[in-house]
Amino acid sequence: MTIQKKVAWLFFALTSGGIILFSAAVFYFEHQFNFEDFYKRLEARVNIAADVYQTKDLDSAGAVKDMRQRFLERLPSESQYIIKPADRLTHKFDAIPENFLDNILADGKSRYKTNNTFYAGKVVRLTEGDLIFVVSAKDPYGLKELDNLEKILIVGFVVLLVLVYIIGTRFSFHTFKPVRNIIKKVNTITANNLHLRLDGSDGNDEIAELTRTFNDMLNRLETAFETQNNFVSNASHELRTPLSIIKGEAELALKHVSPDDTVNKQALSEILKGAKSLQDMITSLLGLAQTGFDGKKQNWEPIRADELVWDIKKAADHIVAANNITVDLSELPEDVDTITLLGNVHLLKLAISNIVLNACKYSDNKAVIIKLFTEKGRVVISVKDQGIGIPEEDIQHIFEPFFRASNTGKFDGHGVGLPLALNIIRLHKGTIAIISKVNMGADIRIALPAYHPKR
Repeated sequence: MTIQKKVAWLFFALTSGGIILFSAAVFYFEHQFNFEDFYKRLEARVNIAADVYQTKDLDSAGAVKDMRQRFLERLPSESQYIIKPADRLTHKFDAIPENFLDNILADGKSRYKTNNTFYAGKVVRLTEGDLIFVVSAKDPYGLKELDNLEKILIVGFVVLLVLVYIIGTRFSFHTFKPVRNIIKKVNTITANNLHLRLDGSDGNDEIAELTRTFNDMLNRLETAFETQNNFVSNASHELRTPLSIIKGEAELALKHVSPDDTVNKQALSEILKGAKSLQDMITSLLGLAQTGFDGKKQNWEPIRADELVWDIKKAADHIVAANNITVDLSELPEDVDTITLLGNVHLLKLAISNIVLNACKYSDNKAVIIKLFTEKGRVVISVKDQGIGIPEEDIQHIFEPFFRASNTGKFDGHGVGLPLALNIIRLHKGTIAIISKVNMGADIRIALPAYHPKR
């Protein structure tokens, strides 16, 4: 999940949580206010009932009753009770909960609710004895108000969730727009245009700081690439020329040395052999350095994989005449477009030739099979030999420059061929996989994306 989506969901979650808490608080306080108001109305009626009972003047009592009827509406299912505490021992009051009466006697007054029936009562101290005054009623309107409020809060919550989601996604989209612009710009920068820089580094925010960091990195990369380019450009001439002179002089000296002068002849042969080995190593190192770039795509072209395999076989026949290479095209698809590659034919030929020649060398020219087939939209070239194989613990290091497997001591090599091949294959957006067992050979598979030109 992208950071933009994470921010949007975090905003959505936090805001939704806030809305839930706010809605719960509104409902709770309305619930408490509604019940409190109704209890107060009941208690007012309890007080009026007690006052009427205590009024000895009949005219005053009648006036109080008249005032109650005029200014206090009768509540739904309203009932009034006057109970002597002693009567609780001989009478059972089904309409009034027992524990409610106990609470009134214990505290002097109490409130109680069961289902939708509310009770309020208190003890009045009189000269002739204590009396319990109780008023009960139902509150259907209060419950209806709470039900309506609950529906409004639920509908409002759903609507707000939709709004919060829309606002959150738009908010995160616009917030990360500068980051997307940076990513888009960075993706256009390659070894060919390292001089390009990101815009918008003049501000003081984090995006400006990120832009400046990228630009500083690009400055360092450009310097490093220019240094490497200069080395690759000059090393060929600066290194190969002295080696050519050494080789030429050694070959000339060998022609003029006396056949009986075995000491000088052996020394010159070793010099010539070392010069050739050094020349091969320099050529491989230069190739390895050159494939570190991705700026050579102007030389790329469509390549038929079957033609490439035959060219590699032909080149191997010239280098190792005693080879036992077989090309297997039995699984070749009928549509030749599915085995077309896009790349540099010379680099691909160099990479796969290194693998094929290694297979011949490390198998003492036993059978080597080059098989071509397609798999999941990719062109696969398999090079399978019957040689010494690669120890399991060495496979993870086999593509490291100058690394050689522990069982290759009797074979000449520099440990550069496979790293060079890997760089070239990666340059062509391909992969290399190795299946190997010691003394049973190795199967190296190169998978490259098929090229489908737009029609």
